[in-house]
Amino acid sequence: MSFNSFGNLLKLTTYGESHGVAIGGVIDGFPAGVDINLDEIQQELDRRKPGQSKIVTQRKEPDTVEFLSGIFEGKTTGTSIGFVIKNTNQKSKDYNHNTNIYRPSHADFTYDQKYGLRDYRGGGRSSARETANWVVAGALAKQLISFISINAFTSSVGDIFINKPYQKLDFSSTEKNIVRCPDEEVAEKMISKIKEIRKAGDTIGGTITCVAQNIPVGLGEPIFQKLHAELGKAMLSINAVKGFEFGSGFCGAKMKGSEHNDIFNEDGSTTTNLSGGIQGGISNGMDIYFRVAFKPVATIMSSQQTINSENKITEITGKGRHDPCVVPRAVPIVEAMTALVLADYYLINKTRQI
Repeated sequence: MSFNSFGNLLKLTTYGESHGVAIGGVIDGFPAGVDINLDEIQQELDRRKPGQSKIVTQRKEPDTVEFLSGIFEGKTTGTSIGFVIKNTNQKSKDYNHNTNIYRPSHADFTYDQKYGLRDYRGGGRSSARETANWVVAGALAKQLISFISINAFTSSVGDIFINKPYQKLDFSSTEKNIVRCPDEEVAEKMISKIKEIRKAGDTIGGTITCVAQNIPVGLGEPIFQKLHAELGKAMLSINAVKGFEFGSGFCGAKMKGSEHNDIFNEDGSTTTNLSGGIQGGISNGMDIYFRVAFKPVATIMSSQQTINSENKITEITGKGRHDPCVVPRAVPIVEAMTALVLADYYLINKTRQI
């Protein structure tokens, strides 16, 4: 059992800390002979990297990935793919004030209690900087399953929501604004809200919706590795995620069976898709769609009561460079983890029939 790995046949194992020398990973099980576009991988990292707009953390990291093995002359070799991303803009002194103080709603207390020590510099291993590794692996997975379209977008910030169904959105508009919302009018409201929250020294949460299209029928493994369960695990592994729902989600709990059942067409498709493209834990060929809820970033620029390592009441005020809303930068992370799950289960499904 590995606690730093994700996946089954296609497995990602990662290493590194927020303020260490580098982060990186090893990908096992990637098939040989797949053409790899390295520029596309870097583009995905650029979507996630800090400092890209005025509404995200201003830490300046180029997030340039260097591949060490597994790719030769533009193709995967079938051996393990090793990669590294150097950390270049750490400001560890920003965390000197909390060497023995636990920041509220961070992993400081739990790490200290579990391991007996912790890396207080930016959260160490618990930092969302780790997710850059996931984006590299997800970008490779996207190229393995290039016939599947995966589009995530910011669907809410605070109490500002997109009210249109995803079928009426133009996903090509998602990257046209800094909040990554494909509805331009709603995007402007979201951006204004984040700027307002940042000016007040506070943070705010939101949701990301993801849609995967052109899905093969049959992805998913009963009983304990259902496709939606694995997607849920992937999303709930992302820092700051507090909720996951697919298809009708919690709204389905309000409905009657006669309202919720997806009626079949002669070609096997369904007239509605409240199942979210997954039935019995297995993809049915319809669009897979789900929503992920992100809490407000825990570091705020105002004084809060907390405790120190001696369990004494004290106060702490946030310092350093932090996102006022993590959602815009999390969009490529959601896509990456979706791609990893779908690519893994696509490979598994290849073993199910001769």
